[in-house]
Amino acid sequence: MEKKLKDFVSNKNSKKFLFTAGPSSLVAENLSGLGPCFGRNDSEYIKVEEKVLSKLKKISGQKKVVRMQGSGSFALEVVSLNFLYGKILIVSTGYYSDRLFKMCLNAKKNLKKIRKISKVHWKDLENFSGKFDWVWACPTETSCGLKIPIVELKKFSKKVKAKLALDATASIGLESSHELADVISFSSCKGLFGLTGACFVSYNHNPENEVSSFNLDINSHIQKRMTGPYHSIQSLEKILANHNNFAYSVRINKNKFMKIFDSKLIFGKKNQPLLCTYTTCKLKAKDKRVIFYKARNTLPGSVVCHLGEAHLGKAAKAEILKKISIK
Repeated sequence: MEKKLKDFVSNKNSKKFLFTAGPSSLVAENLSGLGPCFGRNDSEYIKVEEKVLSKLKKISGQKKVVRMQGSGSFALEVVSLNFLYGKILIVSTGYYSDRLFKMCLNAKKNLKKIRKISKVHWKDLENFSGKFDWVWACPTETSCGLKIPIVELKKFSKKVKAKLALDATASIGLESSHELADVISFSSCKGLFGLTGACFVSYNHNPENEVSSFNLDINSHIQKRMTGPYHSIQSLEKILANHNNFAYSVRINKNKFMKIFDSKLIFGKKNQPLLCTYTTCKLKAKDKRVIFYKARNTLPGSVVCHLGEAHLGKAAKAEILKKISIK
């Protein structure tokens, strides 16, 4: 059965060469952990969930983690309503930071815990001053292949006397220092290599806001008042047990891509995320099975993501890069 599963996964992956931001290529462990399950009175499933959440606490560096059914965007909205209050400062990096700003506007209108929302461009952090209650940022901005080191974001949040919230969907499992944040949110795919469908909010201190919504109140999820992302959780069990193996494939692809396109890179080494790379050139597919990442914003050049050989783990050699070239 194990050989049949691996053959099945290999066949599926041979039909597509992904240069997209997530989910990754199909991993056998995504499927081998799946089975019938229920979130209550199912001791086998409950044991799996506890194991997965315990691992996610270690990866996130936070004391608590709440699982929810939905996208990373859903988790962001939960953060905006349950955690944020007072004066909010958004670190402007691109499309996904703009989304944080819009969520804050909605939270300000609907809950009235947020008094003021401001933006600061990521290049202006060193010269910016002020006092805020929260800084909210995307340490990996997928839309333009940009990384802002979390250490720098923490240093900045301290300078403006604020707590730090992170949209860690594109950085969790790949980048370091998430433990420096006060609250982070992320999804089951991308750098965790799980199936889509689960999202998480991880934090050290309980939120202070009272939210008058069943779905958006984090307590509904803490108390498991609705169906959870059971199969997504199952897909993560075996992956997280050997997470470094799959993360290795991303590092190999990133490093080789950087060498090949060294003269075409937009950002320097410090601002290069593992997940993706932004180049000045337009790329073309040499194989009809190639699927490029389509950013939600319009930029010159190309953003290429490095999750396409996740299924190979430490056997990855970045052979997938032979499928693309400069136009």
